[in-house]
Amino acid sequence: MPASRRAPETPVVIGWKEYLALPELGIPRIKAKVDTGARSSALHVEGLTVLERHADGTAEVGFEVPLGRLEPIQRVRCTALVLRHARITDSSGNSEVRPVIVTEMRLGPVRKQVVLTLTDRAGMLFRMLLGRKALEGDFVVDVSRKYLLRRAAEAPLAALEAGR
Repeated sequence: MPASRRAPETPVVIGWKEYLALPELGIPRIKAKVDTGARSSALHVEGLTVLERHADGTAEVGFEVPLGRLEPIQRVRCTALVLRHARITDSSGNSEVRPVIVTEMRLGPVRKQVVLTLTDRAGMLFRMLLGRKALEGDFVVDVSRKYLLRRAAEAPLAALEAGR
């Protein structure tokens, strides 16, 4: 997996919940719970369908990601390459096999490739869970604070790329 696109010597301080973007999926802003107790990251998806199976065992899938909870709910239609499936066990001991994808995440000044599992998080408060493997090397979590990067998440992508 490619390294992040910022100097790793100064980790960015983030809160226990933050807004981030998944540009390759067309998701400009989504609220995520930062969970250092979870190894992997998870994204809530609906209508997951296999679009194409490849000879190497990978598959291209289509799905929708709802971006809000208030009606009318904005939905983003996404496609991604499933690299593998992983058995994930939640904190209650429930086990589920989930598709695994890699996509770019933008959180504050950091842009990096992250591994996400696709699942149904409809009963959960957050549409996305950001686990410790995605945080590794770039972030330090201040669990007493939230939305520390709000302004950076709302800034236009061009301004972030220009280094402002």
